[in-house]
Amino acid sequence: MLKVDNVGVSYGGIKAVRGVSIELKPGELVSLIGSNGSGKTSLLRAISGLVDIDQGSISIDGKDLSGISAHDRVKMGLAHCPEARKIFGQQSVMDNLLLGAFLRFKKEKKSEINQTIEEVFNIFPKLRDRQNQQAGTMSGGEQQMLAIGRALMLKPKILILDEPSMGLAPVIIDEVFNVVGRIKETRTTSILLVEQLAYRALQLADRAYVLEQGVVRIEGTGKELQDSPEVKSAYLGGH
Repeated sequence: MLKVDNVGVSYGGIKAVRGVSIELKPGELVSLIGSNGSGKTSLLRAISGLVDIDQGSISIDGKDLSGISAHDRVKMGLAHCPEARKIFGQQSVMDNLLLGAFLRFKKEKKSEINQTIEEVFNIFPKLRDRQNQQAGTMSGGEQQMLAIGRALMLKPKILILDEPSMGLAPVIIDEVFNVVGRIKETRTTSILLVEQLAYRALQLADRAYVLEQGVVRIEGTGKELQDSPEVKSAYLGGH
């Protein structure tokens, strides 16, 4: 599915990602954890084609993504739900969802798009209630739900989630992670999750990687990393 092989990312003379290799298999949820500045978001941006890599390769289903634009990676089924949500605040909730499906309009019937909207509303009932509301007037939690829902409108093969809990109240965080778990259970979308709440990310993960200073330091199953003394000490508060 997704293979990242020995990838490097630099900003000027600063190396943000240093020879990272990770893999995401069909139906998996893989979590990336690490402190701020460890290279997680830079790696996600490289996968999505938002920044260039200066070494290594990234491929989807065996196809090298070198020279393929971010837009064309979306066409390949890659949806990126970025940190800080980045919804279209002046547009309605419904308009935001429809924008998420823009690549499908030319090749699919309106009824198929409407079916996906209904699926998103079933996952996020609050979005149904607020479908005509201006998106920027919703709470942070509701905006996060909209950002994920908009990404799901693509019917992606790969869903990248960057810090979905950021800035949310604990009760909303629970709701967001319950939804991520439900998406995982369908096994129709592979999920690459970056999350500051490491214990939540590892609970959901089939496999996980720890990034430190742009390098993969530890990898294993979610359970193995939860039980790792090193990971417990550094990221799980010693528990």
